[in-house]
Amino acid sequence: MNDWSADRPATDDDQLDPRLLRSRKRLLDAATHLLSTGGVEAVTVEAVTRMSKVARATLYRHFGGTAQLLAATFERLLPRVEVSATSGSVRDQLIALLTAQADLIDQAPLNLTTLAWLSIGSVGGDPADSAAITSLRSRVIEEYRQPFDRILTHPDVRAQLGNVDTTFAIVQLLGPVVFARLTGLCTVDHDGCVQLVDDFLAARKQGGEPIPAESIHDLNRPGAGGSR
Repeated sequence: MNDWSADRPATDDDQLDPRLLRSRKRLLDAATHLLSTGGVEAVTVEAVTRMSKVARATLYRHFGGTAQLLAATFERLLPRVEVSATSGSVRDQLIALLTAQADLIDQAPLNLTTLAWLSIGSVGGDPADSAAITSLRSRVIEEYRQPFDRILTHPDVRAQLGNVDTTFAIVQLLGPVVFARLTGLCTVDHDGCVQLVDDFLAARKQGGEPIPAESIHDLNRPGAGGSR
């Protein structure tokens, strides 16, 4: 472990200190610039302290290390999914939502970088790192999940589709979009989103009984969906 990591972490009182608030902002500004221009690899302690003109000891006082700094930077930059209110059928609402999310993934590379970093680049044994990463993961899940919850938990939609497991619905609808973009296989455009929604709705109508919730992996559980 780097010797600097032994420095006292910032306390609640520290966070009210204007000097520390300014230094934290400068560190995040520098990390944001480096992440946006050079990717995750560019965000190093040396690069951030050099650009921000903040001492290494102060960086570790705020963040403890690179993983916490990256998590805070990703959370700061995470774009929101803006979807215009749609009053049409459940099909129309899902198509509008999925198209907006697919456009965001295609046009905002940072969104995809965040997902990739959370899945493979953020593994570590430091409990403080884990707390920062868990906070970021919760924010990402909420950003994607909330619009689906708003649509799929509406009483009229439940009457049509049954008790839909929102977590699995996100996997079914958004999973192919993320996979296609991560692999470079293709870009899922509006027509592709229409097909994904139609396939999802057709499966719900043909399936009869809703999928039991206990048969679905809980995506909030660490390691869910991994090899067995």
